[in-house]
Amino acid sequence: MAQPVRSANLPTEGRSLPAFLIIGWRWIGRNPAVAIAPILLPFIFLYFLSLISPAELLPLEIVGAMLFTLQNIGSWVLGDSASWRIEASLQDLFVASPMGRLRYLFGIAFSNLIAMIPALVILGTLLGYVEWDRGTPVPFYAWLILLGVLFALWVLFSSIGIAISSRVKTQREIWPVGNLTFAVLGMLSPLYYPISYLPPAWQLVAHGIPTTYAALLVQGVLGITPAATDTLLLYAGLLGLSTAIGVTIALRLYRWRPG
Repeated sequence: MAQPVRSANLPTEGRSLPAFLIIGWRWIGRNPAVAIAPILLPFIFLYFLSLISPAELLPLEIVGAMLFTLQNIGSWVLGDSASWRIEASLQDLFVASPMGRLRYLFGIAFSNLIAMIPALVILGTLLGYVEWDRGTPVPFYAWLILLGVLFALWVLFSSIGIAISSRVKTQREIWPVGNLTFAVLGMLSPLYYPISYLPPAWQLVAHGIPTTYAALLVQGVLGITPAATDTLLLYAGLLGLSTAIGVTIALRLYRWRPG
């Protein structure tokens, strides 16, 4: 049988992420509600908290909404990965291809990030406006640190989502497993309130969740909950360490095989 001829001008590398980017944009283009959904849940929390909490906590709550949005991407990655494997059998195709599980993971995570960007932009704009209105504009370095923290959470929870997805056996398990896992993690972390508000036992539990260090680091850098430089460096180190450990464990748990 004659072998297919590959054109010398046809690129063979660097096409995975652009392809997943197109998937993300087409998802929004066909159903704009996809871009609205990540905005609604954080804003529901913000609305009720603005009614019952002190006004000075609003910047902290906006930051918490941004972190919660990136943490919740794990549920979306879980849903896509499990659906593609169970319903469409697409993972079989990718396993047989040269793509590899890391590019597959980042592809799905990147596709879902596209849908999360509008929510992050709106929340970031709101944070900048609130701080500017109070006479304490967010410094440039703080934005960079916030972006770095969001990137770490994106990588970590996307990895957790895809690892869990490989253990889900039916379509009916996707929604409850994803929502339960990431909603509980979001509730245990001090995203919308200072960690000092929690009982001592709950604080101990919260320190075992990477999102806690993300929240403490960003809150400290923005001056919402002041912390010494050494303490902020400790938070950054613990966030990086917990992210690396979490990704390593997730990749070990992930079943990269047909079916």
